[in-house]
Amino acid sequence: MMQKMKILITTRTFTRFNAELIEELAAAGYSVVTNTYGRLLEEEELIPLIADADGVIAGLDPFGPAVLRAAQRLRVIARYGVGLDNIDIPLATELGIVVTNTPGANKVAVAEQAIGLMFALARHIVTESRAIKRGVWEGGVGMELSGKILGVVGTGRIGREVAALGLGLRMQVLCYDIYPDHRWAGTLGVQYVSLPELLSTADVVSLHVPAARDTFHLIGAEELNMMKSTALLINTARAEIIDEAALCRALREGRLRGAGLDVLERDSPFAEELLSMDQVVVTPHSGAHTVEAIARMGREAVDNLLAVMKGERPPGIVNKEVFDLPVCRVTGS
Repeated sequence: MMQKMKILITTRTFTRFNAELIEELAAAGYSVVTNTYGRLLEEEELIPLIADADGVIAGLDPFGPAVLRAAQRLRVIARYGVGLDNIDIPLATELGIVVTNTPGANKVAVAEQAIGLMFALARHIVTESRAIKRGVWEGGVGMELSGKILGVVGTGRIGREVAALGLGLRMQVLCYDIYPDHRWAGTLGVQYVSLPELLSTADVVSLHVPAARDTFHLIGAEELNMMKSTALLINTARAEIIDEAALCRALREGRLRGAGLDVLERDSPFAEELLSMDQVVVTPHSGAHTVEAIARMGREAVDNLLAVMKGERPPGIVNKEVFDLPVCRVTGS
């Protein structure tokens, strides 16, 4: 009897909210194995699970050299989400493994989280709620977003959604991207400017760039010094985009009004200080986690995975060149 192909699902929210998709995979004849640890898997935990897997629906677990080289049968890593910095894509390509993601599935959810963080800071929503629960019925003076300047750093799918929402709030929107799309900007009615001009002009700066070598500490001491002391900084992208030491200093010294962070370097020595500040609102990288986004990410991840398992090019492919290599596990070449 032929052994069933094995699908490993490492992401926890997929397992919790997409039972019908797991049933769909099982009905299609696949053996489905899920993450039972209740957290991100460590390398040493992932290696034995992936050793005989044919496909993976992946979260933010580490898919580095040791893991990929242990996956002798693996055809596809279907990322459940957008970020790819946890996957060694060049090595996956070299090994003939297709990598996919779901770039449009969570754009509305993350954009709304960014706007929510702006409101939470501008109107002291978190601190005033805490105070009232302690019996202190006093409020501070907030700031209206309407009429303010919103600076969007990175105009991919999520950045564009934030820009559109900002316009809906009657904000003026400035954008920065290393690959500006002037046609889109003209259609929407927003303007591209240099990063220094955006930082020095905006009342709210929202970050929407991927984690990469050239975006590491993109916002550091020099950049923070460019910003208005009354400005808000929002990060729903990746923690390493901001130099957290410099951010702590800027907030501590009153050179920045506040920061809304959906991402935080938890092992950073500055995380505890950031968490102690009233002018900082932190959420647990939950921007993409809405009922609607989870459903879209799950559906698209499964569609990508099944396409590869059938020998087809998936709609969400990241490393298209894998199909042209001498060794491709999908085509069998």
